[in-house]
Amino acid sequence: EVQKLNQQLEEKNGEIQQMINQPSYEKEREILRLQKTLAEKEKAQATSDVLCRSLTDETHQLQRKLASTAEMCQHLAKCLEEKQRKEKGNTDDQLPTERSNQLLDNETSLQALICNLQEENRMLKQKVAHV
Repeated sequence: EVQKLNQQLEEKNGEIQQMINQPSYEKEREILRLQKTLAEKEKAQATSDVLCRSLTDETHQLQRKLASTAEMCQHLAKCLEEKQRKEKGNTDDQLPTERSNQLLDNETSLQALICNLQEENRMLKQKVAHV
């Protein structure tokens, strides 16, 4: 009877020891899983930070380019106005057809330049909006 009880006691002790060991194993496994998850999230955050810095730099660069393009457009508009005023003052010196041909050439080239700058301006605005 005593041997039987001792054997049952040993079995129970074994089960208890197994239960004690099992949660430890489970805890270690959970810790490792959480560490892996944390490492993945830190890597994702680092990648996100790099991309945000890159986009911020690109945004600033596009804003500077947009500002310089707008400045150039304003300068060209002023030049066109001055040129038209000067040509109005010189109308007496030129023949009408010669003057009109010169005005058409100048206006065409300026219009083409303005169109190019407007298109570039539009594309820069789209890039800024996208960023």
